[in-house]
Formats: sequence, structure tokens, C-alpha cells
Amino acid sequence: MVEPYKNSLLMTKERGVLMARSNNRRKPNHNRKDNRNRNNNTGYRPKQVEKVSEITYWDGISVNELAELVKRSSADIIKLLFLLGKMVTINSTLDDETVSLVCMEYGIEATKEQVKDKASLEDEEESDPTNLVERPPIVTIMGHVDHGKTTLLDSIRKTNVVAGEAGGITQHIGAYQVNIKGRKITFLDTPGHEAFTAMRARGASVTDIVVIVVAADDGVMPQTKEAIDHAKAAGVPIIVAINKMDKPEANPDRVMSEMSDNGVMPEEWGGETIFVPISARNGMGIEDLLEAILLVADMKELKADPTKVATGTVIEAKLDKGRGPVATLLVQNGTLHHGDSLVVGATMGRVRKMTDAYNAELKAALPATPVEIIGLNAVPVAGDLFKVFPSEKQARDVWEIRKNEKIEQERRENSTMNFDDLASRIESGEIKEIPLIIKADVQGSAEAVRNALEKIEVDGVRVNVIRSTAGAISESDVSLANASNAIIYGFNVRPNATVRKKAEEEKVSIRLHNIIYKAVEEMEQAMKGMLEPVFEEVIIGQADVRQTYKASKIGTIAGCFVTDGKIQRDCGVRLIRDGIVVYTGKLGSLRRFKDDVREVNNGYECGLTIENFNDIKDGDLVECFVEQQVEVA
Repeated sequence: MVEPYKNSLLMTKERGVLMARSNNRRKPNHNRKDNRNRNNNTGYRPKQVEKVSEITYWDGISVNELAELVKRSSADIIKLLFLLGKMVTINSTLDDETVSLVCMEYGIEATKEQVKDKASLEDEEESDPTNLVERPPIVTIMGHVDHGKTTLLDSIRKTNVVAGEAGGITQHIGAYQVNIKGRKITFLDTPGHEAFTAMRARGASVTDIVVIVVAADDGVMPQTKEAIDHAKAAGVPIIVAINKMDKPEANPDRVMSEMSDNGVMPEEWGGETIFVPISARNGMGIEDLLEAILLVADMKELKADPTKVATGTVIEAKLDKGRGPVATLLVQNGTLHHGDSLVVGATMGRVRKMTDAYNAELKAALPATPVEIIGLNAVPVAGDLFKVFPSEKQARDVWEIRKNEKIEQERRENSTMNFDDLASRIESGEIKEIPLIIKADVQGSAEAVRNALEKIEVDGVRVNVIRSTAGAISESDVSLANASNAIIYGFNVRPNATVRKKAEEEKVSIRLHNIIYKAVEEMEQAMKGMLEPVFEEVIIGQADVRQTYKASKIGTIAGCFVTDGKIQRDCGVRLIRDGIVVYTGKLGSLRRFKDDVREVNNGYECGLTIENFNDIKDGDLVECFVEQQVEVA
């Protein structure tokens, strides 16, 4: 009787615990009004959301800050972005696109706050009208290759730069200043080869007048049209120099007609463009052209303030072995002095030495003057802006900001171009890329080579330039090429013995050129080689099956006699029975007696197996074939 009694006590105890728990539960308060009727009570209203029609946000705004601006909770913003596929937290910073999406959802117009860039090199100060003086016009010479642009400059400057250029094509932008009847004109010579489209575009962006040289015997060509487009985009007047008028086949009327078809109407035909017939070779019409340039310059009333700090643009930059970084600057406003502290793009320094186009040393350079300076801590990029600062400390502070911004930008760009990602994309077969590292003697050439190679169009293959800089090929370039499986293209540069040895050790290919179109031709061939190859089938041999053997671990072994050609390892095979193909696959193994062999020729016996196929019978015919690649035309 003890056990039942004990069990009853336990049951009573458990029942008491359950009752105690139920008594401790919160009982409903029937005196409180039902929640469903709360909204009907006097004095209670749900919180109204304040409507916002427009906001002004700033760069790097957080979710919490945006929520305050649009009068919503942070949870609402996070939920909305989650539904849009963006995972954010309350402290996440939002880019412009995300802010626009949120505001669009709530019907709010968003405007980004324009913050003055402390590190800007733009000329932002207004000039005092009393300080403005007349400045020389900046003239850009443009036109098709071989139409005589450099020869025209030779005729003006009485020098010859063509002889020193490889292939007779101008490879660098040159800036020269000439004196005409007591007045100065600054000329920018842009290369005419189609590979230098970007360089011509940069030349037009800093120019006042564009002179387009058109050969009278050749007419308007593709690069002539590009020059017209650049000039129109820059909003600068055009003067057309009809060159090679000394040739018997010269036809200026054809040039005028074709130019008018491209939107450049001659004055003689009721337009606004001056057309000047010249012969750059014998000097005919050169004076007329210079007078036309000065006439257009007078109409534009070109002025600048020489009292301001100097600002301008980098025309060219290179690394000189003896002098270090060398930059050709075009002073566009203010006066550049010897000893000035300046920031050039993401580089800085002091003007240690300043020379003009004729290598004469200068102490000061007025507006519209091209000068070559040394004293920078690195090679800037052609097209960069420069600005002089009152002290070296101010210049250094701005340089630190710009340098860090450039590093961050490069990090963002490089993060998407890692080798693993590149390799996976190539292996996927969706797109194939040829990684390249381009090194040139000057930045303009590096940019031109890059532009030319990236424009090559071969279906399914494209060029990916990982690095494009001025300077000699270094060991770090070889290391980068090795890590990214890239080819190094050197333009007018040569690797030293150490670099060459390192490249050989790491099996990095270095291609050296001094003519851009030859580099382009070579790259086109390489890109065609990377296309999906076209194969054709070639039958290399046949064998009769004389006897078959069954092996438990191997399958069916066919004892064969080679009747034609040869049977070789890893070839494709067809099993033919009574003239009908029974199976097509791959040769599994090939033996002669007990030895594995690479091939068995006509007239010899062998034993073979076929991968994943065992239904081989006496009297079958084994046909061997291989796939051979067909060259792409």
C-alpha cells in the first residue's frame, strides 16, 4: 500500500503546482476599455506622418540621417531597402542611387548638396576686370594622318621634328610658342594617327582655335571627321588649312564641299569658317593662315589675369632618367614662377627649373605659355590640372587629400579585377580577356597605346589593361604580370638585364614596340588566337578486331591488327560493325604485348580498350581519328 499512497501524494503535489501557476497568470482587467474602441476615445489620435516633398542630402549620408530627412523611421528605410535587395543597417552609408530609390518610393524629390572641394585644382577665383590683359591664342593643329600637320608646324617654327619620329608619325603632344609680327601664338601639335583619338580630344579641351589640316589631293578622311567632332564638342572656332596645294591633283573645291557636308561651311559659301589654301612643304599661304588665326583671336577677345596664382593643364609628362619626373604644362591663367609650390593632379613639388619649347630657361611663364618643368615628386597624368599654392604646407595638405583619393579610387578599381575573378570568367567561356600592362616613355603614348588596343574588335575577346603608366619596365611590373597572367607591352622603353631575367624566370612575355599600329596588328593576331578554335576531323588509322578477351577489372580487351595508318593513345575511336557505326568514344588503353605504348603503326598487332564500352566483337573495325585546329582567317 505504500507505493500507491506515495504516487497519490506526488499527483496531488503536481496538481497543486499547476493550480498555483494558473493563479499567477495575469487576469484581464474588465474595467479597462476595450482596445478596439481606443481610437474612438476623445483626445486620442494615431500619429500622423509629416509629408515631405523635397530634401537636400549630402555625400555619405547614413540610413538614420536619411530617415530623419524623409520623416520616416529607420526601420521603414531598412525594410524598404531589404525589399529592394539591399542589406543595410542604421549606420550604413548610402550612395546616390540608393538615396534616389528611397525618395522615389516616398514621392520625394532629392537634391545632392554641392560641397566645395577643398582639394580642387580648378581656377575658382573671380578675376578683377582691371587686371585682365590680352593673352596669346592657343591653337590646336588637327587632321588626318599624313595630311601635313607636323610639316605645317615645321614651316612655322623653321624646325624639323618629323625626322626623329618613328614611322614619320608624331607620337607625343608637343606645345610650341611662336612670334608672329610681334604677337605670340601657342600651338599644340596633336598626333594624327587614329590611335590617338583621346589625345586629340584632350588637346581640343584646352584650345581656343582649332586648325584642321586637310590634304587637297585626299579630301575629308575619318580622322578629319573626328577632329571636327572634337572641335565642335569643345565649342571652339575652326580654321581649315587646305594643304598640299602645290600638287597637280589638288582639288580645293572638293575639300570645301566635303567639309560643308560635315557641317563646316566656308565663308565663301555663306558660312563662318575661314578656309586657307597652303603648302606646308614650300611655305605657300602660311602667312595668310597666321593672319587668319590672329583675326579669329581678336574676335574672341582672349584675356587672362597674370596677377593670379597659376592654373593650367598638363600637356605631357614623362620620367627622365637623369632629371626625374618632367611635365609639360600649359599655363592657362595667372603666372607661373620659378620656385612656386604646386599640385599637379595627384603629384606635388616645386618648380626647380622651367624651360620653354626651345630649351631656354624661364623665371616666369605668363598665361597661354607652354613650359617644361622639373621638381615634381612623381609623373603626373597628361590632362591633369595643376594649381600653385601660396606655401609648400598648403600644397602638401591638398596633395595628401588628392593622393589618398587616387589610392582609394585605384583600390576600388583593382578590387573588381582580381586574378581569381578574371580566371573564372575566362574559364566560363562567356568572355575572354587579354590582361595587359602598358609602359611607355611618356604618359600620352601610354594613353594612346591603351586606347588603340582597347578599341580592337574581335568577337568574344577583349583587351583588359591592368596598368598603363609612363616609365621604364620595372620588376614590380613583371610581378604584377605574373600574378595576373598579363602581357607587358613596352612602347619606346626597354627593360634592363635584371628585369629581363626576372621576366624569363617567371615566364612573363614582354613585347616591345615603337610604332603603335604594329602593336595593334600583333595584338589582333593574339586575340584571334584566343577565339574558340575551329576543329576538323582527321582519320589517322584503322584496325581489325581479331580476338576479344574479357577481364573482370578492365572490361573487354580487343586484340587488333592495324591495317591502315596508326592507332595512337588518347585518340577518338569509332567502332564499326558491318559498315555501321556502333559507338563513338575515346580510346581507353593501348598495349603491345605487356607494355603501354603511345602508338602502334600499320602492320602491327596491339591490344586496346574503349572507354565506357565493352560490346566489342570479333570482326569489328576500329577507326581512329583526331581533331585538328583550323586557322582562323
